[in-house]
Amino acid sequence: MKDFFVNVLRYPRYFITFLLGIFYSIYQWVRPMVRNRVAALALLGFGVSTLAFVSLTLKAMLGQAIATPSSLGG
Repeated sequence: MKDFFVNVLRYPRYFITFLLGIFYSIYQWVRPMVRNRVAALALLGFGVSTLAFVSLTLKAMLGQAIATPSSLGG
């Protein structure tokens, strides 16, 4: 049973290492683009629009979207 818990405790370390590896490879891919001003601006716009899209989608899915007069019963 001790070996089981030792094995289970390895998974968080593996998960963190996996995520750091993904972020590092994305960073290595994006780094040359940041040197070009137009590409950096496009990348920033893409990132902001992606975050806005995900945020608005989650708000709509959770029912926290802006209420309209018809949804208020009025």
